[in-house]
Order: sequence, then C-alpha cells, then structure tokens
Amino acid sequence: MAAASRDLQGLLAGLDPTADVAQRHIWLINLFDWLRGDRASPQAAIGRVSLLLDAVEARPELRERLRAWWRVFTQSVDLTTLLADYGFAPRTAFVSELSERLRRKILPGTPETTDASDLFRMVLPGVFDAGWIALLDETQLARIGALLADATVDAGGAPRWRHTVMDAVTYCASQVVAAGFSPELRLRMNPEHHEARSFHALMADLDELREQMFEQPAGAESEEALQAAFVAFRDRLDACRASAASVYTHLEDNGISVGLVFRLRQLRERVLRIRELLDCLMSPVPAPSVARLIGKLVLAGGERNSIRALVASNSSMLAAKVTERSAETGEHYITRDRTSYLQMVKKAAGGGALTAVTVLLKFGIYALALSAFWAGLASGLMYAASFVAIQLLHLTLATKQPAMTAPALAARLRDIKADGAVDHFVDEVANLVRSQVAAVLGNVLVVVPAMVALALLVQYALGRPLLDAAHAAATLNSLSLAGPTALFAAITGILLFSASIVAGWTENAFVLHRLDSAMRYNPRIGAFLGAARARRWATFMRTHISGFASNISLGLMLGLLPAFAGFFGLGLDVRHVTLSAGQIAAAAASTGLSVLQHPALWWAVAAIPVIGALNVSVSFYFAFRLALRAHSVSLGDRARIRSAIWARWRSRPVSFFLPA
Repeated sequence: MAAASRDLQGLLAGLDPTADVAQRHIWLINLFDWLRGDRASPQAAIGRVSLLLDAVEARPELRERLRAWWRVFTQSVDLTTLLADYGFAPRTAFVSELSERLRRKILPGTPETTDASDLFRMVLPGVFDAGWIALLDETQLARIGALLADATVDAGGAPRWRHTVMDAVTYCASQVVAAGFSPELRLRMNPEHHEARSFHALMADLDELREQMFEQPAGAESEEALQAAFVAFRDRLDACRASAASVYTHLEDNGISVGLVFRLRQLRERVLRIRELLDCLMSPVPAPSVARLIGKLVLAGGERNSIRALVASNSSMLAAKVTERSAETGEHYITRDRTSYLQMVKKAAGGGALTAVTVLLKFGIYALALSAFWAGLASGLMYAASFVAIQLLHLTLATKQPAMTAPALAARLRDIKADGAVDHFVDEVANLVRSQVAAVLGNVLVVVPAMVALALLVQYALGRPLLDAAHAAATLNSLSLAGPTALFAAITGILLFSASIVAGWTENAFVLHRLDSAMRYNPRIGAFLGAARARRWATFMRTHISGFASNISLGLMLGLLPAFAGFFGLGLDVRHVTLSAGQIAAAAASTGLSVLQHPALWWAVAAIPVIGALNVSVSFYFAFRLALRAHSVSLGDRARIRSAIWARWRSRPVSFFLPA
C-alpha cells in the first residue's frame, strides 16, 4: 500500500483543471487504472478508493482543484447521452453492427473527445469495474458526493446532475414514444392498450414531473405534488410497457420479424433505464442509486462491445421469431389423456404403413443406378412427396414431432416463477415423452410387417427377391449398431431440427407478409382462380404451409446430404428410425428365414432403438435450447426444472410411457 500511496501522490500532482481536453481525460483514465491496480480483487480496488479519498480530504487545496476539474469536465462533456443511450444498439442489421464492434476492437480510441460514451468506454472498460463499484459502501459514496457536491450546483441552486439525469430521462422517454408509434408495434397492440392512452400522454406526464421538480418552490405541498407527478409518470410508463407487451398476443395473426423483436426489447430496456434514472432523481440518498446505475452502464457497455453478445442477441431474436410460430403447431403432437394417446398410436401406425411404400420407392431409385447427386435429388423429392402425403392424410411421422413440440413445451416457461409452474411443466414433459414413445412404436411396429408384405409381394410379382443377397447384406451391415449408425442418427436429428426451423420461418414469413390475405383478395389471383377457390386455397395454405415447408425441406435434406457429403469426401449418411426399420425388414424378407441366423440382422435390429432415441433426443434438444433462449429462461430456473424432472422419473417412471 505504501507503493500505491507514492503512485497516488504522483497522480494527484498531475491534476490540472486548466489542461486541454485530451490531458484531462488521460488523467482520468490513469486514475481509474490506478484504482484497478493489478485487478487482484475488487476489495483491493475498494482499499485504493479509501486511500484516494483520504489523500484528497487531507489537503484543502487539492480538494478545490479536484472540484474545479470536475466542474470543467461536466461543462465540456455531455453526460446526457451516456446516461440515456450507452449500451443500446442503434441498428438491427447484424453485419453493420458486427462491423462497428470490430472497428472499436481493432482501432484505438482517443481521449480527445467530448463524447461521454467513448470516454466511458476507455475509463471503465470491463466487468471488473462493475464488481468493485458494487462494493462501495454508503460512507464512501457519501464522501465522494461531498467532494463533488459544490462543483455541481447551477445558477438556480439546483444540483446540475439532476438536470442532466432529467434530460436523460427525457431522451429515453422520447425513444419509448417513438417505438410505440412505429407501425410495427402500433398496429399490433390490443385496443385496450391503445397508444393514445399511454404513449401519447407519456411526454406530458414527464413535463409535469420536470415542472414539479425544478420550477416549483420548496415546501410540503410541493413535495406532495412532486410525488404525485412521479407516480403518474411511473404508472404511465408501466402502461406503455404493457401496451408493447400486448403485441405478443397477436403474433399468430400478424407474424414476427427480427426488427419487431428488436424494437420490443429496446423499448423494454429503455423503460428499465428510465426507472434506474428516476431512482437517482427521487431517492433521498441518491449516491447508492448512482453507483448502481454506473455499474449497470459498465455491464451494458461490455455487452455492447462484445461480438459474442451480439451473436447471442441476434440468435435470441431469431429464436423468438421461429419458436413463437412453431409453438402452436407443436401443441397438436402432445397427448394428455388415454383417448388422444390411442389416437396418436393410430396416426403413427398409418404413417408407418405409408413409410413402407417410401422404402420400396427408395430401393427403386437405387436400382436406376443414377449418379450420386441425381440419386440424392430423386430420393429427396420422393421423401418430400411421401412426408407431404403423410401430412395431408393426417397421419404421423414420429421423428418430426420433437422439433415442433419443443417450442410448445418451452412456451410453458413464460410463467415459470408462478406457484406450481414447475410441476405443471414436468407434467407436460411426461405428456410429451409419452407421445413420442407412442408415435415411434406406432411407426416401427407397422412399417416392419408392411415392408415384409410389400417385399414378398414384389418377389411374387417379379419372381425374384426385392434385393439380391449382396444388396441385402450391405443394407444390414450399413445399419449395424457396430458401425457409425449412432453418429448418422444424431446427424439426422440435427436435420429434423433444421426442418422445424425452416417450417417456423416459412410460416412466420407467410403470416408476416399476409400472403393468405393476398391469395384471398388480390384481384389478379381472384381473376385467375375465382373468388371461392381463392378463399379455399388461402385457408388451405394458411393451415398447411408450416407442414409443407418442414416436410419438403426434411425430404430434400435426407436425400441430398449423403451426396453433398460424398462430394467433400466426408462419407456421411442419414439414419431415420422408421426408414431404417423398413430397410431392415426389406433386407430380411429378401434373404429369407435363414437371415435369423445372421448376426448382422440382430446388430441392425439393436440399432433401431438407438436410432429412434437419437433422432428424437437430438432434434428435441436443439429445438428446446432454442426455445429457452427465445424465452430468456435463467440458469437457475433450468436447474429447478432438471431437478423436478429427475424427481418425477424416480417417483413415477411409468407416467413417461403410459397415460394415467
């Protein structure tokens, strides 16, 4: 500490209120570098703060120099934009924002600036600063306030910092009003939250608060009027936030865009910033509130400069865009009672029977001996047509469900803090797992006998087996659990998740751009189709667009991935549980009863539950993680959920497989 004291004496000797802007700011940067020290611990920084305060208070001449320096600083640097705008991204475009953050990381900043935000970034650049600022006690904060108090009084006797903070509130409030009046939000708000009753009156309430704070004489009646004006403005601010939140109830009808999510989150953060600023203004002891605000500005600045935070933020907005649309679709795949459970088994059985035809067509395409790309494209189109047929016949393909049901499940987490919310969520997990088990079993238990019947029918019609001995053996060996089947099944799970992303994005775009309304009322489309047919097509496409996008994209990915992977020499393939079960059945039927003595058959059969588990779990995992990001579920809540699920598994494992 003696060395620190000597360094401090040299630092204080360089305090010069008459220096130019760059030198004054360099001194400030050096001061905070000294406070941080070697960053060993925040407590060490607190000790240096006390050392600084003791040194300044012990020398009246130094105290006056510091106040003069602070007076010049506040007059030359605009702190309003720092308090109001620091940490907020000015744009939604990912590339332009990424370029700006890279520029700030690569190019050095200059202390010769009157932009308080740029200077703040150089003075308090990291999370460590937020840590030691949070540890400042009330005594230290009071001593800091006393040192700077005389330097911050305007001509009317009011503290100048209060005017600065009020200007920052005004700036933030204007941004809130601008966001509320934007067409993206205004046209989607509930009628009972109309902006004429909230956003339009916000600035008037703020003007009343400003008048009561700065223009009315002091007194008991004035204090009561100030508190009344503060309560009115705060309530109006809450009404604005409620109006903006009502937008989420109209996503089904209006869709969602990244820009809309950005505006909603910016508006929410602006409201929170206004509350923090009001705490500084209205608190009888403002120093702790000011310290909390500075700490939050440090953290906000760190996120504003972080490329990782930018990627996380944009992925979160994309997640909200996709999962809000997928959640409603996924509700149809969750069974909650015995009747719906049996109905799911029946639909899955139908899907399994139709998949047997798909497997037969796949072998037919391979028999054409096309090149890798054209064989993959033909297989992908055939898969897509088969999946669409399953959709239109209201049947079920088990592995497509998890990626759709995960957003529906995560939507239950919006009120996770409520009493009983975790138990209700675990009930939904059990319902979901039970639905997946029913669907997989329905698919597999029907596709096997259906495929055997088709193979025998082909053998009877053609006079030879569906597959010759070499191809049958190659099929069984390729699906063996001893090979890379598990890896390929996990990759297929990622494709299933990707198909759900395509489905959510496509449906959202369809609704956002009001294509159903265009199909129904566009004069050219109406003239071509006729009014009645146009209405039917609009309703049909609105109902099935998500399924079409998911099924077609999944089919093409399943068919083309091996071809593209082979082009790069990766040797990847796909393993879909229902298709794989059908292929095993076809190979076994082509070989005859002697296949029961071949170990390759049983290795392939053993792979079926592994393929099914990986298809379902991988696709569900990625979809659920995306939905959690969209709903901003905390790590603590995630831990609570995991504990509750494990507790249910230990106490009632049967509930995950059979309905009550």
